[in-house]
Amino acid sequence: MAARAAPRTRLSAAFTYAGRAVFNIAGNRYRIVVWINYPYRVLYVRFIGTHAEYDRIDAQTI
Repeated sequence: MAARAAPRTRLSAAFTYAGRAVFNIAGNRYRIVVWINYPYRVLYVRFIGTHAEYDRIDAQTI
């Protein structure tokens, strides 16, 4: 049985200060805010929601 190739996805991200990044996911229907701890190579998910929900939060402080 042949292995299936992983689907190609295109991620767009906006990097903010203090190690935060905002990714558009699921065909740009949702946003995910993460905090990246570069020294320890750890990514913490801080928020997942729609664009309308994202507009009501402060991505820098969440």
